[in-house]
Amino acid sequence: MRRLAARGAAGDAGEVAAPAADSTHCAQGRSPSPPRLIDVCAIWDTGVLPPTADWKGASSGVAGARLNEAETLSSIQEAQLERLEVATPCGPGSRERGPVLRMARQQLPPWVHAAILLCLLSLGRAIEIPMDLSQPPTITKQSVKDHIVDPRDNILIECEAKGNPAPSFHWTRNSRFFNIAKDPRVSMKRRSGTLVIDFRSGGRPEEYEGEYQCFARNKFGTALSNRIRLQVSKSPLWPKENLDPVVVQEGAPLTLQCNPPPGLPSPVIFWMSSTMDPITQDKRVSQGHNGDLYFSNVMLQDMQTDYSCNARFHFTHTIQQKNAFTLKVLTNHPHNDSSLRNHPDMYSARGVAERTPSFMYPQGTASSQMVLRGMDLLLECIASGVPTPDIAWYKKGGDLPSDKAKFENFNKALRITNVSEEDSGEYFCLASNKMGSIRHTISVRVKAAPYWLDEPKNLILAPGEDGRLVCRASGNPKPTIQWMVNGEPLQSAPPNPNREVAGDTIIFRDTQISSRAVYQCNTSNEHGYLLANAFVSVLDVPPRMLSPRNQLIRVILYNRTRLDCPFFGSPIPTLRWFKNGQGSNLDGGNYHVYENGSLEIKMIRKEDQGIYTCVATNILGKAENQVRLEVKDPTRIFRMPEDQVAKRGTTVQLECRVKHDPSLKLTVSWLKDDEPLYIGNRMKKEDDSLTIFGVAERDQGSYTCVASTELDQDLAKAYLTVLGRPDRPRDLELTDLAERSVRLTWIPGDDNNSPITDYVVQFEEDQFQPGVWHDHSKFPGSVNSAVLQLSPYVNYQFRVIAINEVGSSHPSLPSERYRTSGAPPESNPADVKGEGTRKNNMEITWTPMNATSAFGPNLRYIVKWRRRETRESWNNVTVWGSRYVVGQTPVYVPYEIRVQAENDFGKGPEPDTVIGYSGEDYPRAAPTDVKIRVLNSTAISLQWNRVYSDTVQGLLREYRAYYWRESSLLKSLWVSQKRQQASFPGDRLRGVVPRLFPYSNYKLEMVVVNGRGDGPRSETKEFTTPEGVPSAPRRFRVRQPNLETINLEWDHPEHPNGILTGYTLRYVAFNGTKVGKQIVENFSPNQTKFTVQRADPVSRYRFTLSARTQVGSGEAVTEESPAPPNEATPTAAYTNNQADIATQGWFIGLMCAIALLVLILLIVCFIKRSRGGKYPVREKKDVPLGPEDPKEEDGSFDYSDEDNKPLQGSQTSLDGTIKQQESDDSLVDYGEGGEGQFNEDGSFIGQYTVKKDKEETEGNESSEATSPVNAIYSLA
Repeated sequence: MRRLAARGAAGDAGEVAAPAADSTHCAQGRSPSPPRLIDVCAIWDTGVLPPTADWKGASSGVAGARLNEAETLSSIQEAQLERLEVATPCGPGSRERGPVLRMARQQLPPWVHAAILLCLLSLGRAIEIPMDLSQPPTITKQSVKDHIVDPRDNILIECEAKGNPAPSFHWTRNSRFFNIAKDPRVSMKRRSGTLVIDFRSGGRPEEYEGEYQCFARNKFGTALSNRIRLQVSKSPLWPKENLDPVVVQEGAPLTLQCNPPPGLPSPVIFWMSSTMDPITQDKRVSQGHNGDLYFSNVMLQDMQTDYSCNARFHFTHTIQQKNAFTLKVLTNHPHNDSSLRNHPDMYSARGVAERTPSFMYPQGTASSQMVLRGMDLLLECIASGVPTPDIAWYKKGGDLPSDKAKFENFNKALRITNVSEEDSGEYFCLASNKMGSIRHTISVRVKAAPYWLDEPKNLILAPGEDGRLVCRASGNPKPTIQWMVNGEPLQSAPPNPNREVAGDTIIFRDTQISSRAVYQCNTSNEHGYLLANAFVSVLDVPPRMLSPRNQLIRVILYNRTRLDCPFFGSPIPTLRWFKNGQGSNLDGGNYHVYENGSLEIKMIRKEDQGIYTCVATNILGKAENQVRLEVKDPTRIFRMPEDQVAKRGTTVQLECRVKHDPSLKLTVSWLKDDEPLYIGNRMKKEDDSLTIFGVAERDQGSYTCVASTELDQDLAKAYLTVLGRPDRPRDLELTDLAERSVRLTWIPGDDNNSPITDYVVQFEEDQFQPGVWHDHSKFPGSVNSAVLQLSPYVNYQFRVIAINEVGSSHPSLPSERYRTSGAPPESNPADVKGEGTRKNNMEITWTPMNATSAFGPNLRYIVKWRRRETRESWNNVTVWGSRYVVGQTPVYVPYEIRVQAENDFGKGPEPDTVIGYSGEDYPRAAPTDVKIRVLNSTAISLQWNRVYSDTVQGLLREYRAYYWRESSLLKSLWVSQKRQQASFPGDRLRGVVPRLFPYSNYKLEMVVVNGRGDGPRSETKEFTTPEGVPSAPRRFRVRQPNLETINLEWDHPEHPNGILTGYTLRYVAFNGTKVGKQIVENFSPNQTKFTVQRADPVSRYRFTLSARTQVGSGEAVTEESPAPPNEATPTAAYTNNQADIATQGWFIGLMCAIALLVLILLIVCFIKRSRGGKYPVREKKDVPLGPEDPKEEDGSFDYSDEDNKPLQGSQTSLDGTIKQQESDDSLVDYGEGGEGQFNEDGSFIGQYTVKKDKEETEGNESSEATSPVNAIYSLA
């Protein structure tokens, strides 16, 4: 985190609450600052030096200026500041809080130094006259000296001036009076001297080219503009020419000349092909500053395109294209093999002779160049040679100016900006390659057009005062100075005894009203000229205040500020300051009064708050004004955002907590990379923090919290580093090309703040799997070059993927292709198998070899086979695929198999022999002597005899038992007869069948299973499972209708597993940690209700209920009574509400109506059932009929009372209720199919859970809940 203690310029300087007048420049009057311009004076006051800022004028005048608050600064660069000490203030409302700030980590640009110096000097500058007083003309706006215009537009030559009375204007053209009235195309703007030349009615702009000068005149003098040279932009056409093909030897240098037509201004030159594709430039091929295209050495690849020079003209926005050059390159190596481009010795590989460098531009070993001060110096050296030379630059007797020098055009050009006299001297460029080096020396001379040392300023005097005008300039060669008065040479002007000319100075003594005039100083040399106007005005004016009265200025505590009191008077008045009406003048200590009358308070304190009065006095009178000063607490960020490192996709929070003056409105905003931050849907801005959700790579950067009020601001910056996936590697290059290896080199991409740990090299070949990339090898992240081992006859293409902790980069762009030579295969296909798909065949399959193991074209396979343990000869066939079927084979016979690879270069090694088998047929025998022993109520053990191997007719995979539940020993209980199965490994002769239903009759058959399927079934065996314990009672419900009783209800168990003998209820009272004595109640099998009388209204009860058979008690279910009312639980509230509703008359009536409706429905159903005993089963139920389901020939079941068979999927309980009973699950659902193992002792019994039974039970519950009877019970 970096603390940036910058303060808002106008904020810290103070805020002006009074209406604004015209702004003046620092201590002397000036025009208001236009928007987006920098008021350096105000910035210097506050110590903030932004690149751009908007300022509003608050007051103006002779003695000083006052600026209102600054608008939001458009860049955060002004916040990147450090502190420095400043002794002298400047600008309106300046202040200082100890040290003032400056730009951090970089020196201030020269324009800032110049502007600060100008601002400091402005405190003692000559003042300007208010516009309501008489004054000579002053030029305020004019066109540039070299004025180039678009011939398609009207011509505008600007000249504006101010003065009182308003000046009149006239022009000269080529030093002769320009009579505007005689030319209908020429007019002058109203209240301005700006010329407008209109071509809408015809005319040629070229007729008006020449040198123009504007004269602004009133009765007090004449002011002159610069001499404006008017030129019309020109974009001439390219001369037609036919260009023959350029024939050049490979490796020789070449220059393609552009020679563009001369334009005004000069056109921009660039080279493209005739199809408008840019010409790729590098250190071998590049464009010179003169527009020519230079080839340090020509290569065969340069023939692949043509070359056309293009000129873009600025004013017309047109591009002219020269006829294209076509190259014909003579070479000793006519094939443009792409692999040679990356050869380590490319030139010798192509038969190009190497040679030492020589200069193509400039010619020879030495040259000279002249440049004007303040312009850019461009030095250029372009050399030929093989290999392409490198260029380096040096200055004789010193170093290159690092702050101004930069290299361009692949180091072939050196540019030095803003040249000064110390940049003159000798420079030399050094061109070198491995064959040698040469140098060229350039002697640089710096000349200078005139520039000001002391520009003459307007002079305002009172009658009888003395003064002087000074005009000092420098240049190379030294400029001459010429004085003029009102546009005429001073020598030809009427003599003035009060005026004396002393070279570059005019001295005035005892001036009078008649001395008023405008003086011009013209300084020139062969490189240019400067012209300055300065008037002498003689006035007799009493003091006047120019700023609004009784201003309110708010400033920040401990800052330095300046109170301005704009005034005017002649003679110049003296200004004094007083505080709160006190008689002593404020000057000295914490106060300092400048020559322009501004009062500086070096450090604002709370006691400095009050009313300040400024009094201006001269011999003609006095004037005063008041300013009220309020002191506010500064805005400070006391908890600043901190630098953070985050992985992509995480959440980041940046804190920014601020303390400020409560009377000021605080605004907190955020900047990213010095630009306003857009708060999208992934960001959340709060008063004291910024949260970024799902951080992405684009979120990396600096984040600045800007806390600002109307008066000041505080900044704090933190940097967010996002760990992202690396960028893709680039510029893949193949070198060291060999038959079975190649060196791959790449340039790593940006690691995005997480070091690269690995590189994965992938390859693609275009023969077997074009477009499919395969991993080749992996290398550490510290390398960027590796030798890759290659396979024969593969057309390789490589790419590289970078990996870091965050993830993988996108693959690099592919490398060039490289094909290796062929060879016989060195391996044979893998996974060779022989298996029958039918009983009389054998299918031989294998995994085909890939491109890297083929080693040559036309890869094929020699397949051999013969019966095992016979001496018959091998059968063989050549196959191009990956399978072959041998037909007419005996059933399940072993074969010896071999598969050998072969290509056009030869055969692979001798293959290994693999044993395969022909197809299987169904087994012919069933297990015999099947014995069953009942282990318990849910499991049996099986034992059988092994079948003979010749009857299996294949591979014995398993013995399989099919069993089904024939019936239940409970006569009224319907059961499902769905077949289930249990599997046992082929080497076993015994096993256990678990998860049977107790108290049931079962049937069982066994078969032998091979790869083809099941064999014949064994004799059907019958067995009966004994009685077991029942499942838990269903729907155990505890209800508390009042505080005295608790009602219990339940349903019969879903699986009785025998004859129910009753129910056991155990319950105990408890209150917190206190538990009472357990009470046991036994009930008959038909009882499903019980009422408990509560011993007290406070205790709760815990009930445990289980069903019993003769075997014992089954699974228990536990419920607790509702909490008592004083515990205010939701259950108790629900119970009380139920009790209250049950006593209401409307509820009793509703229940009676529902009961009557149900009774009517039951009667209708009974009548309908009694009318016919047969229903079409397929229309009434969705389940399919089992093969053993009894049915009539017409597809109907008999539902007579004697049959007493309920619907499929239900069973009848002891009390006649229809319930779901049978489960349709098989042992496969429990993981028992296939290779399942069972213990003979029935250890699976303890894990008895029926998954499908639970699903069927849930289905029954939902169906019962929808019946009218169940609806009544649910309401009860």
